[in-house]
Amino acid sequence: MSAVAVRPPRALSRRGSLRGGASGGWKQVAVNQAFLLPALIVFVFLFVVPLVQTFYWSLTDFTGYSPEANFVGLDNYAKILQDPSMLAGLGFTLLFAVGTTVLITVLAIPLAVQLNKVFFGRNFVRSVWFFPAIPSMAILGLVWRYVLSPLESGVLNSVLARFGVEPIGWLSVDSLARLSVIVVGVWAATGWHAVLYTAYLQSIPGEYYEVAKIDGASPRQQFFGITLPLLTPAVVISTFLLMTGGLKVFDLPYTLTNGGPGFATYTITQSIIVSGVGQGRYGLASALAVMFTVAVGILSFSQLALTRYIERRFV
Repeated sequence: MSAVAVRPPRALSRRGSLRGGASGGWKQVAVNQAFLLPALIVFVFLFVVPLVQTFYWSLTDFTGYSPEANFVGLDNYAKILQDPSMLAGLGFTLLFAVGTTVLITVLAIPLAVQLNKVFFGRNFVRSVWFFPAIPSMAILGLVWRYVLSPLESGVLNSVLARFGVEPIGWLSVDSLARLSVIVVGVWAATGWHAVLYTAYLQSIPGEYYEVAKIDGASPRQQFFGITLPLLTPAVVISTFLLMTGGLKVFDLPYTLTNGGPGFATYTITQSIIVSGVGQGRYGLASALAVMFTVAVGILSFSQLALTRYIERRFV
């Protein structure tokens, strides 16, 4: 019995590696990398090439109607910083992205906690909250444009008129128009993100709450001590989706207010489309697109760094 020696796993692995040789390992790596080649090709042709071309156009007076383009340097970038419509689009886009992200997160987490409880008709209630996320934002914008019409025939003003309230310019006053767009965006997306949080809540072991109850922890202490820290991965995903989606918003403000009144609800995407396609100023629109891409990249990487820090701190 003592003469029988069991070869350790390390010796087996070393023997296997010697048989395969270094070339076998490189071949396996090459095969694995080959599977990434189609994705790399798509990334280059659909992102890198258009981005480089856009940057080149941003330095010219390209109109989109003539193949000739004269080099103008940074003139397009200087014009953007002096154009009130584009500055207004930048301001409202940031306001919409940050406002909807904060409000949806604050509302969706408590809503998810309630939807995760057992009660009669829970699945139906979940469906009702999730329903606004099904139609497109363009359709929701058209519907809410009729509801929030500043005229007396508007649905909301008609209801308020029965209580003796004068018509309110929901979409004709700058501050109310911005608020209306943000509120509709929050209403449309809160249910979807609440369902996302609910999925993560169901993965939290119930033993944690049982131990907390035995220790005398209140529901508030359980929420901030167990639920919220364990929801950090979901918060990271949700806020990242909300921020990137908010920065790219176009359909909801365009169909709800058409960017008005004035430039109150103008967005960067609308500025790019109107300036580039509508007015034939592709060079100017390309400069705005480059600036927007850089800004989104900075915000995205900053958010990822912050969320990774939060994950290391609380998870």
